[in-house]
Amino acid sequence: MGESMALFVPAEPGPPDEVRTWLRTIGGAESNVACHLPALGVPSGWVSAVGDDPFGRALVREIASAGVDVRGVVVDPARPTGMYVKESGAGGSPVRYYRSGSAASGMGPELVSRLDFSGVRVLHLSGITPALSDSCLALVRALLDRPRGDLIVSFDVNHRPALWTGRDQSVLAELAGKADLVLTGDDEAERVWGTGDPVRLRTLLPGPRTLVVKHGERGATLVEGSAEPLFSPALRVDVVEPVGAGDAFAAGFLAATLRDADPLTRLRRGHLQAAATLLTQDDVGTPLAEAVVTKLVQADADLWGSVRLTGEGVVAT
Repeated sequence: MGESMALFVPAEPGPPDEVRTWLRTIGGAESNVACHLPALGVPSGWVSAVGDDPFGRALVREIASAGVDVRGVVVDPARPTGMYVKESGAGGSPVRYYRSGSAASGMGPELVSRLDFSGVRVLHLSGITPALSDSCLALVRALLDRPRGDLIVSFDVNHRPALWTGRDQSVLAELAGKADLVLTGDDEAERVWGTGDPVRLRTLLPGPRTLVVKHGERGATLVEGSAEPLFSPALRVDVVEPVGAGDAFAAGFLAATLRDADPLTRLRRGHLQAAATLLTQDDVGTPLAEAVVTKLVQADADLWGSVRLTGEGVVAT
């Protein structure tokens, strides 16, 4: 559940103020995760609100085309679909958001009564949604406070400082503490909890059973239950565009979790899905061939560490 927006990227080279041709696509952390999952063999649905406008219709159509169930999407006749603009590049992508007063920001706790959780195994949320408005914060709190039975609530911190201007970002720690599975980058954990160290963070976040701390291109650490922290290095990748890699990691990790995979496999599946997205300008890349994924998931540490992913394929160095 979360906002997705119309996304515009330059369709020609040059600084943004000189670009005249733009490509319209879509983007949103939670819908990105939802779009990855069907390609990984996991059915998914996306819940949000869009405006009664061309961008909203395009969002719903394109997310549905990835195999995602969009029946939970609300069409708001009064508020517009949000949009954002970014300049793509391997070193990062400056982003400008135009989402104030968007349809998704109008979501509230009353939406919970409309949702059917029967058969749902994971509810994936992010820290973006509660930053959008007071009503969105109330919605996320209502979802985290409802009885969940066997449902796993996954929470990706996704700290966006600009969204929290004038708002109390300490609620992120509160919300994450109520989830079952938390994903966070060490940099954003430093901003929210004052530390990006997995062991120290675990003492500050004892509630969730599963904690994944991502260390950028270095790798990720899994802290689960009473087990010792497990670090898995990331694959080396010839990066085309970094945006969306965190969502891809979440999807790969969640898909493996739903299959009761062992801890290292879950981390490696996350890395491999992230790598596929790093190799493209799209927020949702095409998964690597399953034969390649299977071989790398089962690789020993030396083989895993020797691999580099390029636009031409897998290269061992």
